[in-house]
Amino acid sequence: MVSHSIEGRGADPQAAAPPAADPTAADPPHASLAPRRIHGINWIGARTLYFKEVQRFTKVATQTVAAPMVTALLMLAIFTLALGEGRETGGVPFVSFLAPGLVMMSITQNAFANTSSSLMISKVQGNIVDMLMPPLSAGEFLTCYALAGVTRGLVVAVAVAAVMTLFVPVQVADPVALIYFPIAGALMMSLIGIAAGLWADKFDQLAAVTNFVVTPLAFLSGTFYSIDRLPGIWYTLSHLNPFFYMIDGFRGGVIGYHDAPAWQGMLVLAAADILLWGLCYLLIRRGYKLKA
Repeated sequence: MVSHSIEGRGADPQAAAPPAADPTAADPPHASLAPRRIHGINWIGARTLYFKEVQRFTKVATQTVAAPMVTALLMLAIFTLALGEGRETGGVPFVSFLAPGLVMMSITQNAFANTSSSLMISKVQGNIVDMLMPPLSAGEFLTCYALAGVTRGLVVAVAVAAVMTLFVPVQVADPVALIYFPIAGALMMSLIGIAAGLWADKFDQLAAVTNFVVTPLAFLSGTFYSIDRLPGIWYTLSHLNPFFYMIDGFRGGVIGYHDAPAWQGMLVLAAADILLWGLCYLLIRRGYKLKA
């Protein structure tokens, strides 16, 4: 019998080759399972983390916004009644001197609380891994948490200032200082909160930072008095307190009264923010107390 194999008939090699892939054809179903490579900034992930942190405090606005507002108003009323309405400090009515300090003190407490409590709760509950698994760099992670803390501080500041305008005459002496110092101060406290939240292993340690560092520095920074009244060494030590420049700069932006030059306060806060940013970045990049 005659063989009818393909080889015996001298088949064309090109005819037997598989057809070339069509570049216009749709990707196979499994192509979407390939890992995405994100170049540059992960805008979607960063935006998601930022809004997650903002919604964390806006959903309990009664506790995070209304409560600080009431506390600031109570302190304004108590100090005004205790010291008398006719008292002046720095050539301005005491109530006008006190109000900007209370606004900045609200910023410091809430910017710090937002970042420190968020990290502490995530570590205690064990869901910090949900923040580490997404494709976010250390810089993106830090930026989102820091900006969320700044947002809470500024939201509280606007709420406190809006209510205080009902009782305190409003004026703007320096618009640049009025904008710069709340933002720079909120960023500084937000970064301190991140560092504290990373360091603390339990709420007692975090409370120690609040009670023995943040609160004393805030109260001894000229919030309720002019540091020109302090004697000798205490006057010098006040100038080493970055909280002083934050409060004094904002007060100068509102009423025009400064205990220190505005440019000096701007430089101190800028330097503090840069140093704290670098510290927090290194801690997050190394996974300090974040990774087992």
